[in-house]
Amino acid sequence: MPAASTTLRMLAVSVIASLTVTGCQTFEDAGVAMGRSELVNDLAVRLDRALELTYSADYQLPGGQSAAIVQAQDPARSAYTYPGGRLTVTPEAVTRCTTTGARPQCTLVAPPTPGSKPTVTLFGEANQQGLVTPPVVIGLLSAAALDPQAVIKQSDTTVAGHHAACVEVQSSSGDFTACVTTEGVLGSFTGPVDGKPMELALSRYSTTVDKGAFDPPAGAGVVDRRPGGS
Repeated sequence: MPAASTTLRMLAVSVIASLTVTGCQTFEDAGVAMGRSELVNDLAVRLDRALELTYSADYQLPGGQSAAIVQAQDPARSAYTYPGGRLTVTPEAVTRCTTTGARPQCTLVAPPTPGSKPTVTLFGEANQQGLVTPPVVIGLLSAAALDPQAVIKQSDTTVAGHHAACVEVQSSSGDFTACVTTEGVLGSFTGPVDGKPMELALSRYSTTVDKGAFDPPAGAGVVDRRPGGS
């Protein structure tokens, strides 16, 4: 099982535990906590499921820009393409590419240790450039679930022809809406991330992956910073 998948499950469990193991709760408070816990757990399970699938998802960003998430298994690989760059994670390396210049430039570093938790910084550049990743959505919902003043509502919709469950959150740290498809793919997101307004919506979903989805862009300059790399 991919490390990110294990992390999402652990995050959901920790949030549920923190919400339900308070000895001084009233029955009404416990009911509110349980409702929030169920929403967090449902979102975590759906996103976790996607980490174990092979799929390609294209996203529409504001201003006509686009992004994409590609996932494959055996071995587990993922690629996140966003305006100006791409992040690829495979058992061999973590590859970060910038595509703003005349020639793409990529840097290879050592891959995550098998079974380890992914770091927040791993997805930092993707988030900065408008591609909100599933772990970030889980983190935002978890924080809202722990906020006693937060208002969390659930609804259903259709995104790119796929049914999706949506969660609308109103809290002091910022309002956001996230939708996750039945398949477990992030369907849409609207709201601030680290103080920056962000918005994306699924435009295409496929259970197939292009052959070169995890390779550096054609013609890219590559710097290998892995131990023993050249």
